[in-house]
Amino acid sequence: MKMWTTLVATLLSALATSAEDWRQFRGPSSTGISIETGLPARLSQNHILWQSSLPGRGLSSPIVVGNNIFISAADGGDQERLMVLCIHAQSGVQKWKRTFWATGRTMCHEKTCVAAPTPVSDGNHVVTLYSSNDLICLDLEGNLKWLRGLTVDYPNVSNSLGMASSPVVVDGVLVIQVENDSQSLALGIRMEDGRNLWSLDRPKGANWTSPIPLEQAPVPSVILQSSKGIHLVDVHTGSVISTYTDGASTIPSSVLFGSTLLAPSHGVTALDVSGQGSQLPVLWRSRALSPATASPMVMDNAVFVVNNAGVLTRGNLDGGGREWQLRLKGPFSASAVGAGTIQYWVNEKGLLQVVNVAVEQGHLVSVLDLGQPVLATPSLAHGALYLRSDETLWKIGSPPVL
Repeated sequence: MKMWTTLVATLLSALATSAEDWRQFRGPSSTGISIETGLPARLSQNHILWQSSLPGRGLSSPIVVGNNIFISAADGGDQERLMVLCIHAQSGVQKWKRTFWATGRTMCHEKTCVAAPTPVSDGNHVVTLYSSNDLICLDLEGNLKWLRGLTVDYPNVSNSLGMASSPVVVDGVLVIQVENDSQSLALGIRMEDGRNLWSLDRPKGANWTSPIPLEQAPVPSVILQSSKGIHLVDVHTGSVISTYTDGASTIPSSVLFGSTLLAPSHGVTALDVSGQGSQLPVLWRSRALSPATASPMVMDNAVFVVNNAGVLTRGNLDGGGREWQLRLKGPFSASAVGAGTIQYWVNEKGLLQVVNVAVEQGHLVSVLDLGQPVLATPSLAHGALYLRSDETLWKIGSPPVL
């Protein structure tokens, strides 16, 4: 019996070690793709494992680190109370909540909110950025490590519609984009103390895209997108390594597939980010692929976009040619997430739609009505799907077998 108990404990430990965290917006490498297996496709109300009430408002995605879910929210008449919550992934019970006062402007469009950027974790800390440009670093137990009100240093870093770009951590450096019409910047910040490593002037104009980590470049880098195009930046120095200057979207972010970046530019433009030249080579361009708000996704050896009409298009990776289209029920503010050949799309009314992209012409496998507006991108981790509205955080997965 002792040997069997030891074996079971070892297997459970191995499974826990191999399970994948979801530590930033759109998960590992910011692709929206998980290596998880066994995720449910035919959803019903029985697949809602738990739901937990949330305070205030929030459009940020949940992030998952081990058994901890971290989520941000903003409360108060002017959304001046900034909150970070830690929720137990197995039970949905709140473990702790920390509240801070906003130091910057909390004005934003009524569709969005102050807690729009998704938190990021390096595995030991969680960092939250808010539209007020307050930046808060806590350890996983909720102890404050450092806090910065960025408008103290940069008084004009804001826009009237609200900020939404989510931070990333690349090789120990926190990278944020705080881009607007007046004082537009990207910052590289030391995780240990919150001090700037570098500051990079960026094109002036409101920009809601998020940085993308590029660990495999000649040096650890980050991809920054704006209306002017794409910059590949050395994460430790802030030096611009390569550029693409033919414009890009300011809402959906690019997606990286190996050394190819699929950028929302003139439809979708494929760029080679593997070299060291001053210009990023264009591999192909497809105007047949036109992402709206949701970011492109690559899976099953194809690229997928949803347009303003809610039509999901599959394009090939050799030139972006259209392979098939499938009409979903939109509109969509959230980007999709997926694993294997299954994609999860949630529209603004809270209708979760599951698509198998590997079958001919695509197949809508199931739908699940969450009954509340959902604008935040879901997260996938440890065999479950996590979604949030302003009011509720849901865990969706396979019910336990009794």
